[in-house]
Amino acid sequence: MGLRKTSSCVSGCAVCPVCGAVDVRPFMQVDGRAYLRCLACEATFVPPAQRPAAAVERAEYELHRNDPSDPGYRRFLDRLAGPLLTRLAPASAGLDYGCGPGPALADMLCAAGHRMTLYDPFFAPDRAALARTYDFVTCTEVAEHFHDPAGEFARLDGLLRPGGWLAVMTCFQTDDVRFAHWHYRRDPTHVVFYREATFRVLARRFGWQCEVPCKDVVLMRKPGG
Repeated sequence: MGLRKTSSCVSGCAVCPVCGAVDVRPFMQVDGRAYLRCLACEATFVPPAQRPAAAVERAEYELHRNDPSDPGYRRFLDRLAGPLLTRLAPASAGLDYGCGPGPALADMLCAAGHRMTLYDPFFAPDRAALARTYDFVTCTEVAEHFHDPAGEFARLDGLLRPGGWLAVMTCFQTDDVRFAHWHYRRDPTHVVFYREATFRVLARRFGWQCEVPCKDVVLMRKPGG
């Protein structure tokens, strides 16, 4: 593994893709990939030129073995489903955004009495799902793949009805010293890494209420309703 702190900026990365701030600094270069840090929202991200192509992304996703019937996988997803369910009205309408090939979370929420719609650009590319609004949207292990996080979060805001919940699960980046060896960084499709502070900045931008009920899970509520 080749690891060094970067001393010069990578072209095309003057603006943070998460919050739009221009206060971006080189952070680290490891395994031939550059990482930048936004000082405004604390996101760490890969420059556009080093993001994977769609075909590479899909090939990597198809290597994942997340079995919807696996009890361990369902327990993992319950870290988000549990706190979200306590906040939803009965028979709410939800969207599983980035559901992947095995939408276990949608199955769990349907079993709890909610109506679920699926969307995934590769595995459930139903554009009609993006033309409606929902009482809640889930986004599990997806936000780290966003090439345009600011645009994606604006879209998610538009998909929520007033008073609706956006539930996100992604592994929060915390310890800079361990970043180079962090398993989450090693996935070539992971191009943006969030801290809790990053989501609080996003919440202020959209006027969302923001809660972090447990590690790596954030629940954000759109005003109104």
